[in-house]
Amino acid sequence: MTFSITGLNHRTAPVEIRERLAFDSISIPGALRALKQCPGVQEGLILSTCNRVEIAVASEQLDASAVGEFLAGVRSVDHSWIRPYLYRYSDREAIHHLFRVAASLDSMVVGEPQILGQLKSAYALAKAEGAVSGFLEALLTRAFNVAKRVRSETEIGQSAVSVSYSAVELAREIFGSLKDKAVLILGAGKMSESTARNLQRCGASQISVANRTLDRAKAMAALFDARIIPYERLYTELRDIDIVIASTAASEYVLTEKQMREVIEARRNRPMFLIDIAVPRNVEPAVNGIDNIYLYDIDDLQQVVARNLRGREEIAGQAEIIIAEEVERMLLRLKSREIAPTIVSLQEQFESLRVSEIARLRSRFGDLTPQQEEALDQLTRGIVNKIAHAPISELHRHAAHPDGIHFISAIRKLFHLGD
Repeated sequence: MTFSITGLNHRTAPVEIRERLAFDSISIPGALRALKQCPGVQEGLILSTCNRVEIAVASEQLDASAVGEFLAGVRSVDHSWIRPYLYRYSDREAIHHLFRVAASLDSMVVGEPQILGQLKSAYALAKAEGAVSGFLEALLTRAFNVAKRVRSETEIGQSAVSVSYSAVELAREIFGSLKDKAVLILGAGKMSESTARNLQRCGASQISVANRTLDRAKAMAALFDARIIPYERLYTELRDIDIVIASTAASEYVLTEKQMREVIEARRNRPMFLIDIAVPRNVEPAVNGIDNIYLYDIDDLQQVVARNLRGREEIAGQAEIIIAEEVERMLLRLKSREIAPTIVSLQEQFESLRVSEIARLRSRFGDLTPQQEEALDQLTRGIVNKIAHAPISELHRHAAHPDGIHFISAIRKLFHLGD
């Protein structure tokens, strides 16, 4: 059994690539069903967030590029187009990567708690589709526990800086005080709610909310004493807005270049700042070419994040030590799970061959005396034990070796165990 993770994230691919490959919760079940049909794939999971798209697979004899080709196919893009942005980890490296992702060490915002919830949601979707069972379930369950250990034994979560926090910090850097600025939150999901909290923390008092679903907009407006802008009046109201923070789940642009040109004209060219933290993006990139409109997307926030993460290297280092320990423990568990069944299967196969050969001998020479039966039994058992001794000893010896899983797999293939 081989475990691999293929994907891309905010470090390997810009937002315009990530948004083309992103999955929403509606499309993931169908993609999981298609993934299970790929030759060699036994289990799979798809994790899609604003900063990463990753496919974790437990497989037998799967080509290294197969998952990348699957991702390209299911998202209707050319594989050669996304290949430069993809990474692939297998076995030890894949487990290490999974644990770091769960513990938010691989996030744009190190220490942010959202990724663990997103990983648990991805697990629940895969479980519901029957795409996760024994092997991946053991890895994911351990990953959740590792994330919990990192948070309980280090201070990594205490000073975490969320993406929404960084968006508000960027707005504050641009304007200084936010007290007299009209701010619109476009969207009413969890990211938008987090953004509203950070806006209030920074003194913003003129907060408006716009969302396609009016009930959700009302619920969030009630939480933050915000004004509701009906979606059908969005562009009319935008002429009075100084800062827009967009975070909707829309698959198409909500704010387009043509419409924003009309908005800035109505504002008599007063500067306007748009911060787009959605993936796929909510604001058409060409909007950034309009005079007096300044557009920032989620990748632009990395500079803000980097400044807020200075001085946290020691905490991250403590977390990395925990991750390394947990990877070794997980590898030992997986090897133990594989070794015992492999040894039993090997012994059963040798015994089956021994018994069949004795039966063939009887058919040629007829019944044997009890003494002959005993002698033949002892002789053949001795030969079988000597033949089995070397591979079984090597299996035990490789149990503590970093590449032990590969050796177990090689033995199973060599002796056709489990075929």
